[in-house]
Amino acid sequence: MDHNLTQPARGHVKTVFFLILFVTFANFYLYIGFALKPYMLFCFLYLVFSLKFFRLYPVQLFESALFCFYLCYAFSGVFALYPMSSVRISVGILIYLVCYFIMKSMLGRAQTGAVHKGLAWTGVIFNLCSLLFYVAGMQKAGFNFDREGERITVYGLMIDRDYPRLIGLLQDPNFFVFYNTLFFAFYLCNPRGLLNKTGLMLCITANLLTFSRGGLLVMLVLFLIYGIIHHPLKQLKMVLGAGLSMAFLSYVLVIYFKFDLYGILESRMEDFGEDGGSGRFELWGKAWGYFEDHIVTGIGAFNFPDYNAYEYGEALSVHNTFLDILSESGLAGMFLYLLFILLLFYQLVQKKVYKERPYLFLTFIGLLLQMAFLSVIINDMFFLYLALVSTYLHKRTNAAVNEGVASPVDRRAS
Repeated sequence: MDHNLTQPARGHVKTVFFLILFVTFANFYLYIGFALKPYMLFCFLYLVFSLKFFRLYPVQLFESALFCFYLCYAFSGVFALYPMSSVRISVGILIYLVCYFIMKSMLGRAQTGAVHKGLAWTGVIFNLCSLLFYVAGMQKAGFNFDREGERITVYGLMIDRDYPRLIGLLQDPNFFVFYNTLFFAFYLCNPRGLLNKTGLMLCITANLLTFSRGGLLVMLVLFLIYGIIHHPLKQLKMVLGAGLSMAFLSYVLVIYFKFDLYGILESRMEDFGEDGGSGRFELWGKAWGYFEDHIVTGIGAFNFPDYNAYEYGEALSVHNTFLDILSESGLAGMFLYLLFILLLFYQLVQKKVYKERPYLFLTFIGLLLQMAFLSVIINDMFFLYLALVSTYLHKRTNAAVNEGVASPVDRRAS
């Protein structure tokens, strides 16, 4: 059996911890023609000082499809009306992919215990700091959310149409839930221990305070799927505990802070039919229209914001990854991206990841659902997740090979 899969972490704990932590600090970047993010700098420093340990791990099937998609997506810029936007996103893809291979090298050297410790501690720190930033923003705003305009940011608080939404360490409440999905799934599938229980409560609390309708839906779906694949009756205790904790927190917010949590949640749900999904339906219609005009190759990589700015005065994204890809790279890009998704799902099922590492399977479902409401062509947390899956599958394959080689010897010895 591969000791990377079974033994507690003896090394690389700090390396993995800082890698995951710096990914969550993506908002604190240095702009030098592109956004130099903390985890990128950490990856480059790691490569410089640990070059002798750097290793290129085998490419998985889903990675091959993803790389082909990015090549096709970047090539679509040849036909773009705004070629410089395509060049910028192509350079960004290249930088992200370089960091991705470095992340795989770090995670590949780390034992499973190191990865899990890194996830457990980082999730607690990320959510706790985000909640503290949110409280600081509430105090700075004087608990007054009746402001003119939209998306007024105060520390970890965003006042969006009178809703006090948590953004924490990031810039957007919906992306906060996206980043938090990996931690939520990890704590949900590993509820033992005070650290993980604390992390789960912090995750749920922070996600609720984003007042993200898609985020709340994702949490409910992941709860249901986890219950189905892991004996619902055995999970009843955890669900009841989470429910009681949230009831207590809600009581404190409503009674002592005069925070109308239920009223805000109810209002958010009622607004869905009136605000068109915060304007997403209109953007989706525009994306579909651009696709109909450029069916095969699309309008060009990262050109939708420019098209929208020219025609409607605002450089907005599609807020839907699939329609984004369809409008910007056409059927060619869409085929390759769907192939990537299908191959990733196939490998997760084939290797029975839903049984042995269910948090990776649940994270995949959660991220995929949120892509219907977010534009995620390249994203730090998404690449971290793929690196975790890729290195796990590699270790799993090695473990199976080692067992197959050792078994004849074991039989003769017996």
